[in-house]
Amino acid sequence: MQQKLEMKLKSGVCNMLNWYLQSQNNSDVVISSRIRLARNINGYPFSIKQTKQDKEKIEDIIKEITPSLGYSIKFLKLKDIDDITKMSLVEKHIISPNFALNKENIGAILINDDENICIMINEEDHLRIQVLCAGLDLDNLLNLCIEIDEKIQEHLNYAYNEKYGFLTACPTNVGTGLRASVMVHLPALTTTGNIQKILEVISNFGMNIRGVYGEGSKTHGNMYQISNKQSLGISEKEIIKNLKLITEKIIEQERLARNILAKESIDLEDKVYRAFGILSNCKKVSSEETQKLLSDVKLGTDMGIIKELNDLKVNKLILYTKPANLQKYLSKKIDSYERDIKRAEVIKQIINEN
Repeated sequence: MQQKLEMKLKSGVCNMLNWYLQSQNNSDVVISSRIRLARNINGYPFSIKQTKQDKEKIEDIIKEITPSLGYSIKFLKLKDIDDITKMSLVEKHIISPNFALNKENIGAILINDDENICIMINEEDHLRIQVLCAGLDLDNLLNLCIEIDEKIQEHLNYAYNEKYGFLTACPTNVGTGLRASVMVHLPALTTTGNIQKILEVISNFGMNIRGVYGEGSKTHGNMYQISNKQSLGISEKEIIKNLKLITEKIIEQERLARNILAKESIDLEDKVYRAFGILSNCKKVSSEETQKLLSDVKLGTDMGIIKELNDLKVNKLILYTKPANLQKYLSKKIDSYERDIKRAEVIKQIINEN
């Protein structure tokens, strides 16, 4: 089973639809949802004071309890995963960029076949328990994450304080240790010029707004990551309730903005079909340009303007045109210039799939 998972990660192309290729509730606006719990093992130094031996000991402890956790989870050390595979997981938002690129190459993951469960070991905290899905489904994700957390607690004692809750490497995670986030696609709000107002409102309601790869990253293709700021003095269910409320308002505002754009139908159709035309006919295209064009193409497909595509094809285009996942799709390592050429070819292949 472990060998099967490693081969699947190396191939990068899924025979079955993993969560990042699916379309679920409100997927026209909400690309994905994620719940993450930060946990540390009592009696072991936090990351800032850890030695290499401390980290290796924690990995050994987690590896030993892995078979008893269930969910078809497998243990993999980062040093045993090639760089392209690690970056493909970053592009899928399954592991963080800093974790994938740490110079010590220390760390490990617990991951299942569907890749909707991934626990990062020795990232910023000893454990970062993550569950992910397409669309907006925070309640079910929270239930799954708590279930996994409780299974781990059967074997480990967490660092916990009666007053402050779960103790974490970063003070902003103390308390529940929970970070809930949604990835949203807001092209209409951007086009109508209302995006800044919306982002200010989100911030005023106690939410973080970040780029697609977390803190300090850029926004790509009109996509934003929204997550809770507060973790202390508030329950897990309250965090989820607040994020859902904000997200539902964002969905409403984005759809209203799309209705406004639809009134100027010729301009909107021209914009989305120009993007589709470039992607369908180009001979060479960069990753950055592709993501910008795909934002318009996704908008056109979601609004029923572009008939040549469906949700699955759009999701494949978004994933398999990113640098690492493009190389996984092609099963070979290529330089950036050749990637731009091959990307154009892969785009045509996916568009023309039956």
